[in-house]
Amino acid sequence: MKVLVPVKRVIDYNVKVRVRPDGTGVDLANVKMSMNPFDEIAIEEALRLREAGKAEEVIAVSVGVQQCQTILRIAMAMGADRSILIQAADDPHDDIEPLAVAKLLKAVADDEQPGLVLMGKQAIDNDMNATGQMLAALMSRPQATFASAIEVDGERATVTREVDGGLQVVRIELPAIVTVDLRMNEPRYPSLPNIQRAKRKRMDVKTPGDYGVDASPRLDILKTVEPEARQAGVIVGSVDELISKLKDEAEVI
Repeated sequence: MKVLVPVKRVIDYNVKVRVRPDGTGVDLANVKMSMNPFDEIAIEEALRLREAGKAEEVIAVSVGVQQCQTILRIAMAMGADRSILIQAADDPHDDIEPLAVAKLLKAVADDEQPGLVLMGKQAIDNDMNATGQMLAALMSRPQATFASAIEVDGERATVTREVDGGLQVVRIELPAIVTVDLRMNEPRYPSLPNIQRAKRKRMDVKTPGDYGVDASPRLDILKTVEPEARQAGVIVGSVDELISKLKDEAEVI
């Protein structure tokens, strides 16, 4: 069984995001970029499935700019067998929309015929949480979202999902799409020998035109603004004063 793992290049989660002064987007100048943390977890889980004998090959795929090669090399240094880069933009500020990404992933899946698509539940830059669901709909495949554990047994997979009320266990038929949550595992660090080996692993570079997909944007971002600064808390002297502030100032009661 092949496992296909989409990965995305995002601003590193340790970096404080800054908005451009003109409000046209996020400032990416001299900003550290890395693999989306949810996607790292998906790569790690795919590698564990291969090590357990449940999968034969792990393929990483990324949609974006040429610089996405870096995160694909990291994925192969972690242990992915090969990778595919779909260069769909030239400007790092251009974010490919979820529907276009889903269509491109469907085209890749049609070529590769993976038994399982493992992907992060969302990207930390736009928090869309839509690509996995769109891909499942386009492919007419079963899906399990927000997974914290997965067990593959033949043509079926048992997935533990994190929901508001606790945990939900579902069983799905393969091939399927599974989006992973943060508590699924702890991703490994690539070793130096594996980083050197990753340079020799195969990376195919494609374009949306190779798959017959139109990746042009359908949404216009009118303005980007920073969230309002949080106001300082106050200490109240009595319960009556607390109730008064909640009623008259906060207007929550």
